[in-house]
Amino acid sequence: MAAPIRRRSLWAEGALLLLIGLFCVFPFYWMVTTSLKTQVVALESPPVWWFTPTLANYWEVLFVDKVGPALINSIIVAVCTTALAVGLGTPAAYALARFEFPGKRDLWFWFITNRFVSPVVLAFPVFLIARQTGLRDTQIALILMYLTFTLPIVIWICTDQFRSIPRELDEAAMLEGASQWRIFRSICLPLAMPGVAVSSILSFIFSWNELLFAYILAPKAAKTAPAMAVTFMEGYDVPYGKIMATSTLIVVPVLIFALLASKHLVRGLTMGAVK
Repeated sequence: MAAPIRRRSLWAEGALLLLIGLFCVFPFYWMVTTSLKTQVVALESPPVWWFTPTLANYWEVLFVDKVGPALINSIIVAVCTTALAVGLGTPAAYALARFEFPGKRDLWFWFITNRFVSPVVLAFPVFLIARQTGLRDTQIALILMYLTFTLPIVIWICTDQFRSIPRELDEAAMLEGASQWRIFRSICLPLAMPGVAVSSILSFIFSWNELLFAYILAPKAAKTAPAMAVTFMEGYDVPYGKIMATSTLIVVPVLIFALLASKHLVRGLTMGAVK
């Protein structure tokens, strides 16, 4: 009696997981298929499920609307922001996790509360500062702005990761004559890679997808791909195919980056689940 009940429960769990998977994948499927439709087919009601795909939208956004330079700007900004956030955040997280010093609690609180600030509140002051310093419409302005949001994420996640590493490893290495920097680089940092991977992915996704500051600080030369996609919606005509083609080009690098770090991502998301 127990075996049929268990079998039915497994089937029910499988069906539920399948429905959840379809629910998650369907928006991506709709985006890709719409990018392969003409404007007439995309506006059909009810929706057309079987159609002749075309790459005209990709050709137009890449070679007519010049989305390629915007994608390059997004890659440069996202990679540089992520590299700086990880490069500056991991040593800071290690110091917060391992050392005691005056003002540590206040510094930790300051890092955390930086992430709570609404970006809209900072939009106008940042615009004025960028214009007065001559950094407006430059990649440096976006990198510095995104760093103020991604650095607290890296410090927050990596501090907890470093705290979970036994201090006995540090003490054993010190007895062998290792310096504090050598302990951080060769012992603690490899063990904290799951947390570093998670914070890197979150930093990359934020820097890649951010729209508000990209639209304000980089209107022309340093325009990123999300800001370029928004420009297609100006006026009364909404070119769904071009918007979805640009959105697909925006999503693909994030998927590649996540797949490359998926091994550490799973470990990082489950860290602390079992004590």
